[in-house]
Amino acid sequence: MGMTTPQVVVHRDKELMAQAAAARLITKIVDAQAARGSASVVLTGGRNGNGLLAALAAAPARDAIDWSRIDLWWGDERYVPADDPERNHVQAREALLDAVPLDPARVHAMPASDGPHGADVDSAAAAYAAELARAATPEDHGPVPQFDVLMLGVGPDTHVASLFPEHPAARETERTVVGVHGAPKPPPTRVSLTLPAIRAAREVWLLAAGEDEDKAGAVAIALGGAGGVQAPAAEAYGRSRTLWLLDRAAAAKLPSGLYPPASA
Repeated sequence: MGMTTPQVVVHRDKELMAQAAAARLITKIVDAQAARGSASVVLTGGRNGNGLLAALAAAPARDAIDWSRIDLWWGDERYVPADDPERNHVQAREALLDAVPLDPARVHAMPASDGPHGADVDSAAAAYAAELARAATPEDHGPVPQFDVLMLGVGPDTHVASLFPEHPAARETERTVVGVHGAPKPPPTRVSLTLPAIRAAREVWLLAAGEDEDKAGAVAIALGGAGGVQAPAAEAYGRSRTLWLLDRAAAAKLPSGLYPPASA
């Protein structure tokens, strides 16, 4: 399956972007549940991922979702103790998950450093890969489910999940989950989905907003044809759709007219 052409949606500011992305996600989940009985979503951490979840928590339309019929996965996680506030899972619980009636068995948090794998992050990554493989069905054509939506924050260095430029994890072509050692931003030890796992998703949504870091430069590099080893975000795409959800600050360095605007 080849890459889907990225579509770009630009919102006035990061608050509107979070609200619009939350509304889009509610629609996508409801549609998936109507079509297949359940939905599968991969969450991302960071300011934009958590902002989207908080906007979803505040959206009256969230009640249209059957929260008992959704699987939640994570794109990456910091390999620290389970209750560490640095964990994406902890932040997601605070932003949304504790407020909705999820099935705990379908909330697939990545392992923590005080869990059964101890300090062995590679063993933790292999366990998460096995959990993904168990959830995959024959029609998924591979070792992970065909996620309905997989969200990724885009870092100022173009990293997505915990796939950093020039880092071995960004070059992985076989495994679906890897332990990341020596990440260039703290904490250095992480668990991350790889590009093969990301590309199994029906839709990949890349989120970038705010002028406080050079998100605009990262977006322009990733959408400007950079290679994946230098710019992992450039290699993140979905089977049926790749959506860049931006605010004006993050879109500031894109040539106008370069990408077709996405329909709502």
